[in-house]
Amino acid sequence: MRSRQIAAEGVNAAPSAASVKTEDISVNHIKSLSLDLETYSSVDLGKSGVYKYVESLDFEIILFGYSIDGGEIKVVDLANGETIPPEIVAALTDENVMKWAFNAQFERICLSKWLGLPTGQYLDPRSWRCTMVWAAYMGLPLSLEGSGMVLGLEKQKLAEGRDLIRYFCQPCKPTAANGQRTRNLPSHAPDKWAAFKAYNRRDVETEMSIQEKLTKFPVPDSVWAEYHIDQAINDRGVALDMPFVQSAIQADERSRAELTRLMRELTELENPNSVAQMKRWLAEHGLETDTLGKKAVTELLKTAPEPLGKALELRQSLAKSSVKKYMAMENAVCADGRARGMFQFYGANRTGRWAGRLIQLQNLPQNHMLDLEQARSLVKSGNFAALDMLYDSVPAVLSELIRTAFIPKPGLKFIVADFSAIEARVIAWLAGEKWRNEVFATHGKIYEASASRMFHVPIEEITKGSPLRQKGKIAELALGYGGSVGALKTMGALDMGLSEEELRPLVAAWRSANPNIVKLWWGVDKAAMTAVRERTTSSTHGIRFECKSGMLFITLPSGRRLAYVKPRIGINQFGSDCVTYEGVGVAKKWKRIETYGPKLVENIVQAISRDILCHAMGRLNSAGFPIVMSVHDEVVLEVTNGVSPEEVCRIMAETPPWAKGLILRADGFMCPFYKKD
Repeated sequence: MRSRQIAAEGVNAAPSAASVKTEDISVNHIKSLSLDLETYSSVDLGKSGVYKYVESLDFEIILFGYSIDGGEIKVVDLANGETIPPEIVAALTDENVMKWAFNAQFERICLSKWLGLPTGQYLDPRSWRCTMVWAAYMGLPLSLEGSGMVLGLEKQKLAEGRDLIRYFCQPCKPTAANGQRTRNLPSHAPDKWAAFKAYNRRDVETEMSIQEKLTKFPVPDSVWAEYHIDQAINDRGVALDMPFVQSAIQADERSRAELTRLMRELTELENPNSVAQMKRWLAEHGLETDTLGKKAVTELLKTAPEPLGKALELRQSLAKSSVKKYMAMENAVCADGRARGMFQFYGANRTGRWAGRLIQLQNLPQNHMLDLEQARSLVKSGNFAALDMLYDSVPAVLSELIRTAFIPKPGLKFIVADFSAIEARVIAWLAGEKWRNEVFATHGKIYEASASRMFHVPIEEITKGSPLRQKGKIAELALGYGGSVGALKTMGALDMGLSEEELRPLVAAWRSANPNIVKLWWGVDKAAMTAVRERTTSSTHGIRFECKSGMLFITLPSGRRLAYVKPRIGINQFGSDCVTYEGVGVAKKWKRIETYGPKLVENIVQAISRDILCHAMGRLNSAGFPIVMSVHDEVVLEVTNGVSPEEVCRIMAETPPWAKGLILRADGFMCPFYKKD
């Protein structure tokens, strides 16, 4: 393959860094490279991720756009036999040369393959910087096109790029018109190829323009250090038990086929999976519904007569089918049996938390089965008859077993450790709510203590299954960020047996029990409004609010800043003044968003919780404990039997130097596969 030949020639033939010279530039004089690649592979990048993408035998870098130290942009046409200058090849592995790209992980992994590194070995991320992370840090969209648009760059990403990528970077469908070919080459459309080279050049230009535009607001070194830990975790990956995954897919397919057959017999519908057909059938039998969503079906089941109830139960079982998660594992797993690239650093740009990719570990179902290992063994061995006999719902079992597909290397174990009530601890510390801090410093039973304070009952009388504990729990989960009756309902208060009449007094009781948290909400609201209205700096509770250069910055105790684009004072739905800013809304579109004190407190608390997790991850990394997954407030380590959960939890519970007085606790356990304890 041409790109691999070039890579091999470049690496093998390159002289020492000090002696390589082209156009009077030697690698030891290069400070930074701005890069953008265009590539070809028959693997679907969106489904499989870049680590699997580069393993395809037909993977190839076809265009290599670069700029040295912000100078002239050059495009190397690898597809037509051009070669990358040897000093640039040498710079790729030189730790003193900083490599920049938008979504730099893609370029770094592609170049690792191009340079001939084997599966599981990649270019060191410590000499890489990602413009997308910089954009996210500044509250901008996580796309080159979106960031360029919001920043109002003079030279925007070219709109025709998507069509050109589809034409040159992906397999094409063989037709009589194209001579039955499965790939488009430059020779098949010279005009398009010229446009594609211009597109590659413009991408480098746009990336460099974003860097220039954001120069006044650099990403702190501490955040880059966190990014490098993140990249190491993504590079390391985590092993998947593929025999188990494949058996789970078979079990799911068998289960779906049987459930569909039963539904077809019961309803006599041609396609009982069709929402429209099912709604019509229910209506014909006297049961009208606007939706067949999960909540709606649960409600309908409470009163639905037979055979409607049975049909809805079957549909509910079908909806639990977990084959998509297992198939995502098949798509993402690399040649060495490990899944990589599952975490996006700074994926949530309002807090800086991670986002899930590919298998989406951030939204896995929990497991509550007592016989988890037995059920897993039945699935893995393909004993589907026993599975059907022992369990009421095979889809439900498969759903609970998804986590267990992740396994450590042979001879190693997982330690799963997470922070206990991290957000509740952070908001109590931030607000100075002394009674809550005392709870966390002693027994830690925040649900019981909250109920005790709300209802003026001795804590000893509030046991695990008591109604008061349930009220304390639902209040704690729903009301910390200004939530009211609607938040309680969303959290399932009515399903827990609370009546509509109890909800408003519950809100009042919680707020009365937590006056300093309520003060925190409105102190933050006032400080943010003052900063935006007066274009000045204000502070409250150790948090600084600063409005300048068209941004609202919120400086956290860690020193990291949250950024809100183009803030101004607007009018909220209640006719009152509020802070508004531009950001990605619920429909994933860039829009103006309104906010207020409690919502900003939620952002702040979650961001501080994220900083605490990063501090712990840095310490675990320094201690030599390999992190393979980070999910919400939890880390999963792949360790030898000599490492104890207690040691890991002790490291995690150490309070960062910038959070004096914050009481942390972590709980952990050792296991042969990933699960919830």
